[in-house]
Amino acid sequence: MATATKTAPITLTEKALQEAKNIMQEKNVPGEYGLRVGVQGGGCSGMSYLLGFDKPKDSDETYDIDGLTLIMDKKHGMYVMGMEVDFQDGLNARGFTFSNPQAKSTCGCGSSFSS
Repeated sequence: MATATKTAPITLTEKALQEAKNIMQEKNVPGEYGLRVGVQGGGCSGMSYLLGFDKPKDSDETYDIDGLTLIMDKKHGMYVMGMEVDFQDGLNARGFTFSNPQAKSTCGCGSSFSS
């Protein structure tokens, strides 16, 4: 079963947290779902970030961030440690952004990196 710990390896800005909660409410996301953050192969630099709503699985760790359940596969921890998720709502860009000080290189899209 997924375990809950106190300190998440990533941070969500207030804007990102509020937007995730808004989406869950607007889209009627079931209460047992949380915000999944992770990585997947692909992207121009080798890997890209993954963000979506999902149910926790046995291989996951869950964290509570101000009432929002954050879900992350244990294997992804080393790739996202220290990352900050933000939400931009401007004229030039709208969406979630990822800032990871651990990434060795990134590409212009802001969601792809190499480790």
